[in-house]
Amino acid sequence: MKNLAKIKSLNPRRLLFLLLRFFFLFSISAVALEHWTRTSHARRVVAGDGLRGAWVWGGMGRVGLGVAVGCAVVASGIAAVAVWRRVRSRRGWARAVAVLKEFEEGCATPVSRLRQVVDAMAVEMHAGLASDGGSKLRMLLTFVDALPNGDEKGTYYALHLGGANFRVLKVELGGTRSAIMKHQDEYQLIPQDLVTSTIEGLFDFLAMTLKRLVEKDGEGSGQSDDTIKELGFTFPFPLKQLSISSGTLVKWTKEFAIEDANGKDVAQCLHEALIKSGLEMRVAALVNDTVGTLALGHYEDEDTVAAVIIGTGTNACYVERTDAIIKCQGLLTNSDEMVINMEWGNFWSSHLPRTPYDFDLDDDSPNQYDQGFEKMISGMYLGDIVRRVLLRMSQQSDIFGECAHLLSTPFILSTPLMASMHEDSTPDLKVVERILLDEFKLPNVSLKARRLVVRVCDVVTQRAARLAAAGIVGILKKIGRDGSGGVASGRVRGKPKRTVVAIEGALYVSYSSFKEYLNEAVAEILGEEVAPNVVLRVTEDGSGVGAALLAASHSLQR
Repeated sequence: MKNLAKIKSLNPRRLLFLLLRFFFLFSISAVALEHWTRTSHARRVVAGDGLRGAWVWGGMGRVGLGVAVGCAVVASGIAAVAVWRRVRSRRGWARAVAVLKEFEEGCATPVSRLRQVVDAMAVEMHAGLASDGGSKLRMLLTFVDALPNGDEKGTYYALHLGGANFRVLKVELGGTRSAIMKHQDEYQLIPQDLVTSTIEGLFDFLAMTLKRLVEKDGEGSGQSDDTIKELGFTFPFPLKQLSISSGTLVKWTKEFAIEDANGKDVAQCLHEALIKSGLEMRVAALVNDTVGTLALGHYEDEDTVAAVIIGTGTNACYVERTDAIIKCQGLLTNSDEMVINMEWGNFWSSHLPRTPYDFDLDDDSPNQYDQGFEKMISGMYLGDIVRRVLLRMSQQSDIFGECAHLLSTPFILSTPLMASMHEDSTPDLKVVERILLDEFKLPNVSLKARRLVVRVCDVVTQRAARLAAAGIVGILKKIGRDGSGGVASGRVRGKPKRTVVAIEGALYVSYSSFKEYLNEAVAEILGEEVAPNVVLRVTEDGSGVGAALLAASHSLQR
């Protein structure tokens, strides 16, 4: 019955062609048998060999009959195999397409759903500002109550601690927004043993490297200028901020695992290392990279009210009214505003379009049940979601051949490679073909299968970009810049205020399809009246220059 069902699923014209070919071969065999038998009989009569001749030729007739029947059986077998292969191929392709269709439906982000995500983001922001632990969003105070405005002057330094490396730089400010000059922007690898040793060993290494940069510029300790130099320290790990220039480490992420650092004031640890090195320098601002991006964005455009980083990881921050920060009522600040570090990678809502592949990715991750939003929109995870869908297709069909075992290797497909396949502009998708061969050892993948791969990349990218857009509009809704009015009405004489969001990160800056999808979604959600007043502006090096600018705006010399 199963074989019959397979045959019925074939295109009728194709099935008819296969059956006609089978009967044609069988008929030729039968005609040949009859002709050969008659010829043999005629020869036997002419020869007149009697019984011996009849027996010989009769035996050979039976042999010929057997050969003919065998030929017919072989021909029918070949036809049956051909039919079966075509049935299997068609059914396999249909199953692969069904996997894609189901995935597309699960990832759907119509504007109605995006607006639900916007509302959920705004609600979680309110809850996070009301109490610690009241929301999946941490809504951390940064104590940054003065953003750079372009009036800053002087020389400031920045130290950005990354993953496998860090960098130091010097910034000279001339008092106008256009007068930023960077000098000696240097990268340095962190020795592997230091990321698991002690906090003292790590920060001693950072201090000595910073000292070398200062001395290289002729501003070492032997110089007559006794003015204490000021530093912006970008520390991209979860902190409990105590002031603009101090904060205790909550936990390490990435590959760092220094046990004696938890609970310590990292700015104080760096300050002690600087003293030990003989360098007169003060940590004027302790920030994360997202706050640095906001600082740089505001320096370049005073209408900047929020910043988002969408790269390997993702985060956002924005300027909030101090009277809206309920969990810190009575907080003494120099202004009526403060920058809030949202840590939005941990955002979660039932309105997010989560698929079985997202659940599986979360189950396999070391931080299960955490960073749900980040796992759907950041560069760390998008390539692996695509891999999981392709693996499912290979399990349901043979569109990738018999050697698709490498598809089961976690994170073998990076997001940059996924983006290259997605944006492959060659007519026959040669880039896709090369990546499938190089990364997964999949040769001879058909063109239509390669098109299916591109479509999977598109679905993953589109969902990520549109959800990130909903998150951005959620911030605007919270501060009244989405056109909906509210307490912080973002209007000037009845018209929406101009609002700038600074954006940094390779996923947005370097991945054009992602950028286009995000921009389109922001415009769709906001509508025709408000969208023209919202500017998404790319900034460069907020984690470096932005940190130095914050050191300047919070300098003791101002």
